[in-house]
Amino acid sequence: MMKKEKIIIGADHAGYRLKETLKPFLVEMGLAVTDAGTDNEQAVDYPDFAAKVAGAVAAGIFPRGILICGSGVGMSIVANRFPGVRAALCRDEETARLSRMHNDANILVLAGRKTDPETARAIARTWLDTPFEGERHQQRLDKIMEIERKRHSCPI
Repeated sequence: MMKKEKIIIGADHAGYRLKETLKPFLVEMGLAVTDAGTDNEQAVDYPDFAAKVAGAVAAGIFPRGILICGSGVGMSIVANRFPGVRAALCRDEETARLSRMHNDANILVLAGRKTDPETARAIARTWLDTPFEGERHQQRLDKIMEIERKRHSCPI
C-alpha cells in the first residue's frame, strides 16, 4: 500500500457503527480518510452514499473506497453501476485478497450487520495491502471495460 494514499468511505445507517470503527484504523494505516457519511444511525437510503463514494472513485478523485451497508449487497449493486468501478463484497480475507489480485477491485464493500470490527479490520488490511497481479487478469479487466463501453447495445 502506498503511504498517504487517499481513501473515501461511506455507509448507510446499518453500516454506520462499523464505518466509525474502521476510520481510525485506516488512519493508523497511514491513509488520508474522507468520510462521505452517514453521520448517525437514523435511517437513510444506501444509494445516496454508494453514489458519493463510487462517483468519486469513478472520477479518479480517490483511487479506492470502502462502502458499508447491512448486507453489503445494496452498496455493491449501486457502486458497480459506475464506469471503472469494481466493487467487491468481501466477507473474509481470502475474498478480499482475490478481489485485489484478480479483479483489481477499487471499492471494498462490507456487511455491517454480518461483519464484526476485528474481521472488518483484517479484511480491510488484506484488501489494502494486496496488489493487482496484472498479466492474464488484465485481459479480463479489459473485457469488462469493453462491456462497459458497449453496455447500451445488445450483446447477442
